[in-house]
Amino acid sequence: MLVALAANPRLRRLLHETVGGLPRQFWWLWVSTLVNKLGAFVVTFLAFYLTAERGYSASYAGLVASLFGLGSAVAAILAGVLTDRIGRRPTLVAAQLGTALFTAVLGFTDGQVAIAAVVFLVGLCNNATRPPTAAIIADLVPAEDRVRAYSLNYWAINIGFGLSAAVAGLIASHGYLTLFLLDALTTLVCAVVIFVRIPETRPSPGQASGSAEPQVSLLSVFRDAPFMALVGLTLLLALVFQQGSTTLAVDMGASGITSTEYGLVIGLNGLLIVVLQIPLTRWMEGRSRTGLLIASCLLTGWGFGLAALAGSSAWLFALSVAVWTVGEILNTPVMMGLVAELAPTHGRGRYQGVHSLSWSLASFLGPAGGGLLLQHGGPAVLWTACGAVGTVAALGYVVLARRTGVAGRRRPVVAEVPAPASEARAPAVEQAGKAPAGA
Repeated sequence: MLVALAANPRLRRLLHETVGGLPRQFWWLWVSTLVNKLGAFVVTFLAFYLTAERGYSASYAGLVASLFGLGSAVAAILAGVLTDRIGRRPTLVAAQLGTALFTAVLGFTDGQVAIAAVVFLVGLCNNATRPPTAAIIADLVPAEDRVRAYSLNYWAINIGFGLSAAVAGLIASHGYLTLFLLDALTTLVCAVVIFVRIPETRPSPGQASGSAEPQVSLLSVFRDAPFMALVGLTLLLALVFQQGSTTLAVDMGASGITSTEYGLVIGLNGLLIVVLQIPLTRWMEGRSRTGLLIASCLLTGWGFGLAALAGSSAWLFALSVAVWTVGEILNTPVMMGLVAELAPTHGRGRYQGVHSLSWSLASFLGPAGGGLLLQHGGPAVLWTACGAVGTVAALGYVVLARRTGVAGRRRPVVAEVPAPASEARAPAVEQAGKAPAGA
């Protein structure tokens, strides 16, 4: 296979266009992410563990998942500020060490209150990795390659997720404690790799433009109306995605799906992303950003909606997962590149943190709301509601693009000149051009 690759110029060119030209430090970050996600068992199986293994109710599982989300919401803001103030690497390493510690503790924890408290701490530390990771990529990678870099990093996440989800079901059948300890170990390895191989990437004041940059505060981020509208629409879609790791597990368990079958079905999400992320990212080149975001919302919402028809069939649940996975693939690189494009250089941590807040709030609100809908309305009501929310989010992108241009076709980045949020928006809205790779 390697000989055939070396002898085929087209394949060599395709490989270079996909993975070539990125800094060495990015690939160390990529490797650490892959190692971490290969052992990311706990979040995926938490709802299944609480209901099927511990015998707690669906509403309690939703409450615990919501506390995980509450911790994530606190972390989004705190880690965003720390990323800009003390640096990317110390924030990321501290978050990973905390995640490893509390994940291991969770494996030995008993009692509803104690489990809920530890899950909150796991969520706090786990989500604190997002702002510094996104900022490191934006710091290391040139603007024209960022969407490709974010796609590759997301690819690593899902290689690990797909393999771990499939294997975790088999491991769980012999005891869940091993899952917790392996998860903690891989997170610890990830922290070591980051500490040893990734330098601090936070730009010094004036580094990007040769002069002092205006200070970016949390208040200025929240006052950035177009960006906050984008955050709001992300929140809607994230509420739907959250059902994939919470109420979907509960519904499948109640329908007689075994832990092994659940692991294989949910692992399909990661497998499809591994297979399709790169070719679909290349396919998205030059296409309307608004159109891609609309399609992603509809595929996600009504992909989850298909679960209403699944009954006790693992195959129909798998079809549902396949459809909303395509929506996820379309949404992720576009949105990650868009947020990096809109954030001033020295405000990247805060902007990434506020955007991450939408996912954190969704992980707080989504499981509780989904659990209540599932328990009191049944699967049909829950999954139909997901389709409706996806449709509302799609319409929101149409309105946002028409009023501000923020979600429209990606513009080429002509300079890395930092500016206040209100000033930085103007070129991004007014310029027009063909989309760079992956946008």
